Amino acid sequence: MRVLVTGGAGFIGSHYVRTLVSGGYPSLAGAQVTVLDLLTYAGNLANLTPVEGEYTFVRGDICDAALLAEVVPGHDLVVNFAAESHVDRSIDGPAAFVRTNVLGTQTVMQACLDAGVPKVVQVSTDEVYGSIEEGSWAEDAPLLPRSPYSAAKAGGDLIARAYAVTHGLPVSITRCGNNYGPYQFPEKVVPLFVTNILQGRKIPLYGDGGNVRDWVHVDDHCRGIQLVAERGEPGEVYHIAGTAELANLELTRRILQELGAGWDMVERVPDRKGHDRRYSLDDAKLRGMGYSPRTGFDEGLAATVQWYADNPSWWKPGDR
Repeated sequence: MRVLVTGGAGFIGSHYVRTLVSGGYPSLAGAQVTVLDLLTYAGNLANLTPVEGEYTFVRGDICDAALLAEVVPGHDLVVNFAAESHVDRSIDGPAAFVRTNVLGTQTVMQACLDAGVPKVVQVSTDEVYGSIEEGSWAEDAPLLPRSPYSAAKAGGDLIARAYAVTHGLPVSITRCGNNYGPYQFPEKVVPLFVTNILQGRKIPLYGDGGNVRDWVHVDDHCRGIQLVAERGEPGEVYHIAGTAELANLELTRRILQELGAGWDMVERVPDRKGHDRRYSLDDAKLRGMGYSPRTGFDEGLAATVQWYADNPSWWKPGDR
C-alpha cells in the first residue's frame, strides 16, 4: 500500500502523516508514505520530526503538473491537504488562494485520473457554505462562500466533484470545522492567542467577539478523513463536526483561564471584512459510518496550550 499526502508538512496534513506511520490507522499498517509539500511559510518539516525517516519527502507545488505526473503514479491513496488557508491573507492577496486551491486541486485530480489512483480524498472546510444563523448545514447545503479563501476552496471542491461525475474518479470530499491542536502555525486564533500570552503580548479580538465557530481537534478531524478514505463514496461530501460550538468571546475566556491571564491581555480590534458570523455542520452522515469525536474541547485545549508552553523553539519568531 502506498499513500501520497499533499500538504503533508502542514498542520493537519502532518498530524495525519504522524498518525499513519505510527500505526494509528490499522487499515494502512505498513503503508509506504510520500509527503509532497512546497514548504511555504506554514509548511515545516519539523512537524514531521517525530516520524523522521519513516516517509519519503518530495518538495514541490501541486500546480506543477509535470512533477505530479512523476510522483502520483503507483500510489493507492492520495489525500489532498495542500491549500492556502488563512482568511485574512486571502483578503490581502487572493490570487495565491485561487491558484493553489482551484488550479492546484484540478492538477491533483488530473494526475490521479491519469495514474488510475484507486482512492482520492479532497480535504475542505465548512467555510464554503458561508454563514448560518441557526441550525446546521447538511452535505447538500448550497455553497455560498464569503471570502476569497472559502470561494477558492469551494471551487476546488466543485472541480473534485466534477472529476468524479465526468470521469469516474473515486474522489470523496471532507469538510470540517475549525481545527486546533499542536503544530498549528501561530496565525490561527488558538495558537496566536496562546503564544501571544506566553510572550506577554496582548491578543487581538475581532469586533464584538460574537462570531461562533465549531471546534474540532485535529486528531478527530484526521480520523474522520481516514474513515472517508476507507469507506467514502466517489463524488460524495462528508462533514466532520467538532465538540464545541463557541463564540470567540468564550474561546478567549477559556484560553485566558488556561494560562492564568486576565482580560487586560485582550485588545479589541476592528472586525475583518466579510467576517462570517456562525458555522455549524451536521455530521450525521459520518456518524452513521461509525465516526465519533474522542477529544473533548476542554481536554484538547488544555493539552494544546501545554504543548505550546513546552515547545517555544517550534513557534518563536526566528526559531522556526
